[in-house]
Amino acid sequence: MDGAVWILIVIAVVVLAFVGYGMARRARGSIELSLPKTAFEPGETIRGSFVLHTKKPIEAKRLVVSLTASEVTKTRQQDGKTRSRSTQVFRDERTLEGEKVYPPDTRETHEFEIEVPNPERPEALDSPIGAGMSTALRALSRSRTHLRWRLEVRLVAKGIDLVSAKQVSVNLQHL
Repeated sequence: MDGAVWILIVIAVVVLAFVGYGMARRARGSIELSLPKTAFEPGETIRGSFVLHTKKPIEAKRLVVSLTASEVTKTRQQDGKTRSRSTQVFRDERTLEGEKVYPPDTRETHEFEIEVPNPERPEALDSPIGAGMSTALRALSRSRTHLRWRLEVRLVAKGIDLVSAKQVSVNLQHL
């Protein structure tokens, strides 16, 4: 076979793998995340809820909510193309439930709270959160760099995890 045929076969296998993974995840269940708003100030508490729906039995290791910030830097290459690089600079994760077996057709509503870090608080400067925020604030001062904030709910399970995430924004301009 010629090289172009092999390339098409590899592309088809990769696409089928992604489609199969997505179908397997949806066959297990879903998480529907709800936030009353998506823009927050430092120190503000994010309050939200989600509905966890299992279609099949799931052996869960834990149910977590996390808030992350990634530094995204864009650079222009010599050939004119733009390249992006992303590095996680902040992560706060809260465990909502530990190990648990969810029977099929479970539908549970959960509420959660997680605080947006505030680097202006003195106690924050000595914590891992403070160190992450210091890095994040330095990133904002560089050109073509921004922070991407993400709130995620994840059911960590044997096999395939169930996940739902939303992008949120944090106003750090006045700091």
